[in-house]
Amino acid sequence: MNKTVHIGNALVGDGCEPFVIAEAGINHNGDISLAKKMIEVAAESGVDAVKFQTFRTEDFIFDHKITYTYQSQGKEVTESMFDMFKRTEFSREEWGEIKDCCDNCGITFLSTPVTVHDLEMLIGLGTAAVKVGSDDFTNIPFIKEYASKGLPMLISCGMADGDEIEQVVNASTEINDDLCIFLCTSQYPTPPENANISKLEEMRRRFPDVVLGFSDHTQGSTAAVLAVGYGAKVFEKHFTLSHDFPGPDHWFASDPDELREWASSIKEAYEMVGSPDLVPTPAEREMRSLARRSVVVVEDVEEGEVFSVNNLGLRRPGTGIPPSSYESILGRIAAKAIKAGALLEWDDLA
Repeated sequence: MNKTVHIGNALVGDGCEPFVIAEAGINHNGDISLAKKMIEVAAESGVDAVKFQTFRTEDFIFDHKITYTYQSQGKEVTESMFDMFKRTEFSREEWGEIKDCCDNCGITFLSTPVTVHDLEMLIGLGTAAVKVGSDDFTNIPFIKEYASKGLPMLISCGMADGDEIEQVVNASTEINDDLCIFLCTSQYPTPPENANISKLEEMRRRFPDVVLGFSDHTQGSTAAVLAVGYGAKVFEKHFTLSHDFPGPDHWFASDPDELREWASSIKEAYEMVGSPDLVPTPAEREMRSLARRSVVVVEDVEEGEVFSVNNLGLRRPGTGIPPSSYESILGRIAAKAIKAGALLEWDDLA
């Protein structure tokens, strides 16, 4: 069956154009002006939505001593994970500014909540869907509560196995069947050998009533182009305004030019996938008249003469009797005299 999901004003799924999300995440570094600039850049790149992360650090990190090591500005940095996230928080008022900026730029606003309280705030702002990250994929109580809000569910399945995916699909669709599951590899960046785009084929077989997406953590556009061919309909990718900014994601996230190329490649790949119907295109219909061959008289033929390999050949254009009939004509009698070079017609046969 054809499965679609509404994300804002966009219809997403089978028979629809890809829905492309630029993942700003925390790459604004807690700077509201930088976040607004990212929205503008995303809108200019041709994507459909820009996605952030909405949280209070205290709600998902308790121990301030937990550290995180990452690459930034050409160096290895180790710092408190609590401090890293804390400096990227926004207030309710700032989230309102971000949503207004998205509206003014004509781009859909999305954000991943960490708690139901965060989600309720996002709903109050008018978010178009609920995006759940891979870290909360098995958080079934949250997913059920999120699903009960009635918005489309966009869920990344990084780190999950097939049974876990099935459990989440069942838990969500029991409440809300507007669901998109994203193939995702939780490795930043994801090397080619770990992308496993063919997982989409198995996901499509096991979950035919679910829209498929691809959360692209690879570098470049190749994986996303392949994902289009395997049936993904929604796409997201981390981006930054500069690889030189401080922070954990900037060095591998796409810069504005790379984001634009990635989004363009997805839309071009969708056009290339096209229709599965085994029929020629309109341009091919015109070309086959020119390029194909017809049965042609290659030597003058007298009335009553037998058609043979000596006086018949196959030549362009393809507007006459097709080559598939050539063998059935051999041995037939000419109904009239025919000059060399003429396309044979059925009336020429006695």
